Amino acid sequence: MDSIESDRRRSDSKTLLKLFKEITGKTPKIWGNSIIAYGKYKYKRKNGDEFGWFNAGFSPGKSRLSVYVMYDINTETQLLKSLGPHKKGKGCLYINKLSDINLDVLKKLIKKSRKWLREKQS
Repeated sequence: MDSIESDRRRSDSKTLLKLFKEITGKTPKIWGNSIIAYGKYKYKRKNGDEFGWFNAGFSPGKSRLSVYVMYDINTETQLLKSLGPHKKGKGCLYINKLSDINLDVLKKLIKKSRKWLREKQS
């Protein structure tokens, strides 16, 4: 965290550290070069290949925060409308700064992701 140049991005990242720890109950681990990840599960591709992946996480990029959830968040139309300004991928949210968004909505999305994973793994 201390290597993050922007004070705002560093502060936002510390907030996300606490938020993810609170929701997942897991200790964060660095995944790859820049993802702060929580938990682990076996991901199975359509071709049958399996590999380990993280349950949820975030990356404090230079221009924006990337928040990773493990389900298709595009199905969450109402929650995404009330989140605040963001961009999205299938399982990723791109946020400029936490003060722009509703943190309670972000928590709900992360919790839904965890629930989806638990159901998928059982």
